[in-house]
Amino acid sequence: MMPTVLLVDDEVRSLDAMRRTLEEDFDILTATDADAAREQMERRDVDVILCDQRMPGTTGVEFLREARERWPDAVRIVISGYTDSEDIIAGINDAGIWQYILKPWVPEHLLQTVRAAAEARTLQHGLARLDIELRSGSGPLRVKSQARLAQARHAFDFDRIVRAAGSPLDAVCETARRIARHDLSVLVLGESGTGKELLARAIHYASPRHAGPFVVENCAAIPDTLLESELFGHKRGAFTGAVDDHIGLFQRANGGTVFLDEIGETSPAFQVKLLRVLQEGELRPVGSTRAIPVDARVIAATHRDLESDVRAGRFREDLYYRIAGVTMAMPPLRERPGDIVPIAERLRSDVAAELGLAAPAFDDDARAVLVSYPWPGNIRELRNEIARALALSDGAVLHAAAFSRRLLHGQAGAHVPVANGQALPPSGTLAERLDAIEAMVLREALLRHRWNKTRAAQELGLSRVGLRAKLQRFGLEDAKDVKDKS
Repeated sequence: MMPTVLLVDDEVRSLDAMRRTLEEDFDILTATDADAAREQMERRDVDVILCDQRMPGTTGVEFLREARERWPDAVRIVISGYTDSEDIIAGINDAGIWQYILKPWVPEHLLQTVRAAAEARTLQHGLARLDIELRSGSGPLRVKSQARLAQARHAFDFDRIVRAAGSPLDAVCETARRIARHDLSVLVLGESGTGKELLARAIHYASPRHAGPFVVENCAAIPDTLLESELFGHKRGAFTGAVDDHIGLFQRANGGTVFLDEIGETSPAFQVKLLRVLQEGELRPVGSTRAIPVDARVIAATHRDLESDVRAGRFREDLYYRIAGVTMAMPPLRERPGDIVPIAERLRSDVAAELGLAAPAFDDDARAVLVSYPWPGNIRELRNEIARALALSDGAVLHAAAFSRRLLHGQAGAHVPVANGQALPPSGTLAERLDAIEAMVLREALLRHRWNKTRAAQELGLSRVGLRAKLQRFGLEDAKDVKDKS
């Protein structure tokens, strides 16, 4: 079953925009005020609450404070602007706010944050079950923890990162495997959705620190004032609302690894504080005068060109060299078309299981569409497309028609694939390679027009007779005829 998310906002347009952003991945409930939200919470088990701060009557922090008391298992997120930051900071502890999203929110960031919140809820359930097992005396803690550690090391092994034989990721994984055993800082570069966190987890579980924690923070998700508290902790009374001591992620990761995603989005002021922690191996929680030693490996990631940011003065040079002990780049999907189908096959199985559906096989046209599209959103976009296609498909075969118009119309911008989901041949005569490109263009036109030959011929500037001759030459018409008869 999909996780259940409750959206609370008195602005109907904002509520609808959030619903559209999240509805493919989550079961969405909505409420326009705190009273309606309470009614929803009393009827349904909610995994994540996403609440606007400014509402008539009860504010977001006030409602989440109540939710913490009545429904403590729900992960709580508040959305607001910079002007409300003092109220939000005050509510972090007493309302148990898990994350703070600034307005105007970005759909991709909103989706990532809610996904992470749902994963946190799942982890809470798993830890609760583990605690029950241990309290019931069903087995020694050492044996259980070792078994779970072995499972994690297997699940996040480099060989489990899905790719085709000869993929550009082979070299990346081999480098990561070699440096994992050495306690070096690592900087992973790459576009959003390329799998930077997955690589970081593989490095952690292949390292001598594999038995320690692996903690994650998205530095772009929260403002510096909250980021400092989240990473380094704070003391009671350090600021308004700091009613208890808060242990930061660096302390929680002691003996393990801290993954700092989107580190390029941090401010120069915060970079100075982070540099001090990395250089001296100790931190000072907000409001504390005492330094605390920490021992955590740092793996950082960013989609930005940090070297250019250093030259432009947007990123500190000394911090850059501190985090970039080893630098690796995750190539985008458009640079590794051979990986698209294997990844799609894995996602098809995973998403189908999540949706409680059978996992239909891709037909040749579906593979051709997948390989032909440039995937600017990388694996995250690929997952969304497959989820949509599975929801719209019936039967044992998934056809290209189940994909969105964006995919079918976006094929023309591709530069490497050809028909049947194969990449452009790396060798061969000029005539052979031109034939491959011509076959690709013909198939793309037919797919866009649902195999309507008249429309495809008009688009390509061919007569219907001329198009039929080319289809016969490349064996495309025969393939379609066989499909129709079956």
